[in-house]
Amino acid sequence: MPEPSLDDTSKQIIEHLQRDGRMSYTALARTIGLSEAAVRQRVQRLLDTHLMQIVAVTDPLTLGFARQAMVGVKVSGDLRPVADAVAAIPEVDYVVICAGGYDLLAELVCTDDEHLLRLLNDAIRTIDGVLATETFMYLKLAKQTYAWGTP
Repeated sequence: MPEPSLDDTSKQIIEHLQRDGRMSYTALARTIGLSEAAVRQRVQRLLDTHLMQIVAVTDPLTLGFARQAMVGVKVSGDLRPVADAVAAIPEVDYVVICAGGYDLLAELVCTDDEHLLRLLNDAIRTIDGVLATETFMYLKLAKQTYAWGTP
């Protein structure tokens, strides 16, 4: 199956929706210079081909998650089943297989330090293949953006 590609019009649609995911098809059409039907069709194609998704982003602090951390995980053996097991933990919202000092990085959102301890001790460190973890506590989120990918 060929890789889907983005033309300049699709990139413009993505850029506008990255700034305002609730922008109407009418407003998009007017801004980009297409018909509303054409914009609706292009957005649906971007969603169907998984080139884009429209999501609501929350602030964990306002939802009762007072502790966030990134956990570096060292693994023995195949990384993929360990990554899948970590990703299956509900409080884990991000997992990446990487190169460098750690084999995996996982972001955790927790209600408090006791919750974080339970996740580390009872969930992550008990997964077969996990050799070691290092936890990086978030003190303050300085930047978070989703406006990328359409050069």
